[in-house]
Amino acid sequence: MTAPTGQPVDEFLATLPNEHRQGDARRLIALMREVTGEEPAMWGPSIVGFGRYHYRCASGGTGDSALACFSPRKQHLVVYLIGGFEERHASTLARLGPHKTGKSCLYLKRLDDVDLAVLRELVDRSARVRRGIDRACC
Repeated sequence: MTAPTGQPVDEFLATLPNEHRQGDARRLIALMREVTGEEPAMWGPSIVGFGRYHYRCASGGTGDSALACFSPRKQHLVVYLIGGFEERHASTLARLGPHKTGKSCLYLKRLDDVDLAVLRELVDRSARVRRGIDRACC
């Protein structure tokens, strides 16, 4: 992941293609702010992140990333979670509503289509693992 840029989050949100995507982004900001207790910051040109954690890869590489983050892209809202979340949290994802998954990405078309309490649970679990409070597996 990239580093915080200092660009104002509201300035970035104003560039989103429509009011619905802007509204979903603002709702995700509220959810992630509540979960992490951190304020939003831009990480690179299109990722809104909250807080920071230091990681070490199995290969020995290290870096910093946001505790929780998302990107409001044209086709999907992309929520970045811990790697392997789709296997670890399959029963939780089954309660979420329509979505797609990638290696550490959760793709949502619209927040109105998903259960926000379940999304909050997934973001919270991911942030807790990144903070070292919980283990990556459940």
